[in-house]
Amino acid sequence: MAGLEAALGARLLTRTTRIVKLTESGGRYLEDCRRILADLAEAEAAASGAYARPTGSLIVTAPVLFGRIYVLPLLTAYLADHPAVEGRALFLDRVVNIVEEGIDVAVRIRPLADSGLTAIRCGSVRRVVCAAPAYIAAYGAPRTPADLARHRIVAVAQAETVEWRFGLDGRIVVPLKPRLTSNVNEAAIAAATEGWGLTGVLSYQVADALRDGRLQVVLADYEPAPLPIHVVHVEGRGASAKVRSFVDFAVARLRADPLID
Repeated sequence: MAGLEAALGARLLTRTTRIVKLTESGGRYLEDCRRILADLAEAEAAASGAYARPTGSLIVTAPVLFGRIYVLPLLTAYLADHPAVEGRALFLDRVVNIVEEGIDVAVRIRPLADSGLTAIRCGSVRRVVCAAPAYIAAYGAPRTPADLARHRIVAVAQAETVEWRFGLDGRIVVPLKPRLTSNVNEAAIAAATEGWGLTGVLSYQVADALRDGRLQVVLADYEPAPLPIHVVHVEGRGASAKVRSFVDFAVARLRADPLID
């Protein structure tokens, strides 16, 4: 690094006994290097035909449960039609920085901030509160959000108290102290299905249970606004064939799904 700084005639790092961090010049140099490497990768891809036909590694990310239910079948179906592409599924319940982490395509269920990424809306999902018929028969159904204070709540949370929001503008805020919490949606849904209490989830997560009557939606008149589903990718100066074709494939399939509004 010292040799590079001497060759450039500029200090790239600030060094102390505790930390090493980029200087302003170092930050600009890093961004320029990333841009040059990206341009080189695009040039190599164009020369190898990656922009003409789908080929290479395709990395797709999505929330865990949505990924398992929807995105994994999309990816396997796509790979079956494109033998020159290898797929990698990265399912995480956090927002992944697809530029920094080298992701090709992301499926996101939330309003999107302005990021410069290409985003295609393909539907929405509702935020619902539901319980098993046995629980409703034993304890009744809440008629208003305030009634939740008298019910057993199963929540996906890391804290002892949680807040559920209701109304299209989300201004009805109900603080709750769940009797049972889990760090994964599947466990909360399983407990609710067994009749243990009420849980708040996204509609696609309980679609099968609602369809066959194992769960019922309550407080439907108080539901907040649906959450949009977007397929997101970095287009650059021209997305590769694998990205373009997978995005087109995924958007068409998701828009055609009857469980996605």
